[in-house]
Amino acid sequence: MRFDIISCQPDLLESPFSHSILKRAQNKGLVEVHVHDLRKYAINKHGQIDDYAFGGGAGMVMMIEPIDKIISELQAQRTYDAIIYMTPDGETLNQQMANKFSLLQNVIILCGHYKGVDERVRQHYVTHEVSIGDYVLSGGELGAAVLADAIIRIIPGVLNDESSALTDSFQDGLLAPPVYTRPAEYKGMKVPDILMSGDTPKIEQWRFEQAVERTKQRRPDLLDEDLIG
Repeated sequence: MRFDIISCQPDLLESPFSHSILKRAQNKGLVEVHVHDLRKYAINKHGQIDDYAFGGGAGMVMMIEPIDKIISELQAQRTYDAIIYMTPDGETLNQQMANKFSLLQNVIILCGHYKGVDERVRQHYVTHEVSIGDYVLSGGELGAAVLADAIIRIIPGVLNDESSALTDSFQDGLLAPPVYTRPAEYKGMKVPDILMSGDTPKIEQWRFEQAVERTKQRRPDLLDEDLIG
């Protein structure tokens, strides 16, 4: 899978893709991540990519021309399955969305800044608009890294144990159950006996019950949502 991320602050994306799972995914040849500096497509030698909003008001707006130039250049090289714009008023990212995106081959992620992009970009270029939560960040780079991480880790072969991603929270519409590791007892705090029993069917039933109970307590809204479609 290939990611082309368009940013006016590309250095912000250097670290997330240079460590841990995201780095290993690239080293394995399972993922390509290319970060593009939007200012290289600026309208003048001063690197201008934004301008005042028509009609007045506070804040600057990302211009359509630099964005058109880079998207057109990329599309001339390959076909893209999605052009995703990171914006606070986009659809809120969830696990099912990440699952669907992980099936794609080539994706462009456009990082928003300032008061956002010229609306014509959203109308004529963008295919999906994504938010990572109901809050505003200084730019879309951190959101793009979060989205890419959520997608990449579930691509087959990225994790050493592929079943790990399938048992994450939200994959089955439930939060993950409690987990424990050694020692079995620490300062009087004991691991539940069922997990030490070796009885796999009973352990799986216990985990399911715990997942349901944790979801009821912490995210009861998930129990009422259709998370499959």
